Amino acid sequence: MYSKSLLIAIATLLLCTMCATPWANEPLGQEVNLAFIVRDNLIFLPSATVDGKAGRFLLAVANARTALDSGYAATLPPADWRGARSLQLTEKESLRFTPVDLDMHQVADGIIGADVWGNRAISIDYASGLLTYQKEGIHPEMMTIFPFTAEPHVILTVDGKQVEAAVDTASPDTLILPRGSAAAGRAHARVQLAGTDFGDIDLLLADVAEARVGNRILSKFLVTIDYGKNEVGLWRDPRTH
Repeated sequence: MYSKSLLIAIATLLLCTMCATPWANEPLGQEVNLAFIVRDNLIFLPSATVDGKAGRFLLAVANARTALDSGYAATLPPADWRGARSLQLTEKESLRFTPVDLDMHQVADGIIGADVWGNRAISIDYASGLLTYQKEGIHPEMMTIFPFTAEPHVILTVDGKQVEAAVDTASPDTLILPRGSAAAGRAHARVQLAGTDFGDIDLLLADVAEARVGNRILSKFLVTIDYGKNEVGLWRDPRTH
């Protein structure tokens, strides 16, 4: 059994850690919090609506455009003359976007991409299940920053070699690497990211153009993406193992 004094010390340490998180001092009114759930290791936004209609919306931070399932889109009210629709985050906060149509085969009703967020920043707090829309931008304190030019990217070390990988919240895997001349399928490699050594982990070799880091690794961090500054910030979350 732990002593009472030890339990109090642990609780105090955890409280101080929570207060020291990079998002702790966001000015009032400059952020919007949206709860998410993780299903099949993918991020869904159950409280969001499009033009007032609920749906199953998948978060895909690397997708340039937001897409709506063709069947779901057919149930919505007519869009405006530009084809724009409204993503309602909360009662007071909504964002305009112009989606593309896509047959999602009942996996989701929509895929929320980067265009919804404009030049703002978002933070993904896996441990708390919160997506934060940050109007003020990224807070680099305590974070490892990675600049990007197109879709959000980070730099990993894989078996001692630096690899540039897209931040892919639409991937439920750990890491997907281009297979090159190797056979497609599962493999193992030592992976390091943002000062964290994950040791020898299971990953996927596939016919992809570039490496993609998925939710099984990303969930160990607080992930912030500033689309205006073209920066990804990672903070190793002590609340995760």
